[in-house]
Amino acid sequence: MLIRNDSLVTEFILAGLTDQPELQQPLFYLFLMMYVVTTVSNLGLIVLIGLNPHLHTPMYYFLFNLSFIDLCYASVFTPKMLMNFVSRKNAISYVGCMTQLFFFLLFVISECYMLISMAYDRYVAICKPLLYKVAMSHQACSMLSVAAYMMGFAGAIAHTGCMLRLTFCNINIINHYLCDILPLLQLSCSSTYVNDVVVLIVVSINITVPCFTILISYIFILTSILHIKSTQGRSKAFSTCSSHIIAISLFFGSAAFMYLNYSSGSMDLGKISSVFYTNVIPMLNPLIYSLRNKDIKATLRKVLLKLQERNIF
Repeated sequence: MLIRNDSLVTEFILAGLTDQPELQQPLFYLFLMMYVVTTVSNLGLIVLIGLNPHLHTPMYYFLFNLSFIDLCYASVFTPKMLMNFVSRKNAISYVGCMTQLFFFLLFVISECYMLISMAYDRYVAICKPLLYKVAMSHQACSMLSVAAYMMGFAGAIAHTGCMLRLTFCNINIINHYLCDILPLLQLSCSSTYVNDVVVLIVVSINITVPCFTILISYIFILTSILHIKSTQGRSKAFSTCSSHIIAISLFFGSAAFMYLNYSSGSMDLGKISSVFYTNVIPMLNPLIYSLRNKDIKATLRKVLLKLQERNIF
């Protein structure tokens, strides 16, 4: 992607999460701990699924991709965010800002569509079990994953391309801890009409379409679960879907509040909301899926036992 700078600004200053000096150090340790948990848990889940053949099923294939996306998009901005807590000048170059914006959007939008793939997988598994092996073949799973990344790429190109056409003059303080669409639009000294339209269209599509698709899927899923006569079977189906519902609610709820609440103009509320889908969700996803999943817990126990045996002998 060719980055062309028509602006007078060569660097931006990130205002960060708060301007209160006494909170900088505690927040540094808090977000460092969150990033370590995010990195270790997502990387651990990737390795666990990748190295265990019995977890090479569609459900865990999508979970593998979700962990990869969470790890990547948390790593796009968190190291810079942590540096800003302990440095005096929280500067980022124009090129660095646009690059961060592109990759952040790439992975966030990809996650929206990866969650759709996971919902579709559960829908087929519960509502159409006899067709599961055909509908969720290796080729079908690969196509769904590629489609998710392609949608992320298309959305990132649309937003970043429109951002590059803007001119930034004297004010260069971004009221955020990362280069995101809305705080950057507030700094532009040229017309943002095209950008506003793109934000409205692309963000609405990337939030409403996944939410609507997932909602329809789960209506069918819940209807099928209620028709299961076995209490044990019903309980197992609910348990499988509940972790996905929790993750989806947190992710889309916080993202929708941030972007669809743009008209209120409150970036401070937006920053607090964005902490959930930028920092909290990538940390919680592997914990939600692993702690509520018997296969993951059983595999983890086997791996830990093998490591223990090797240490003993």
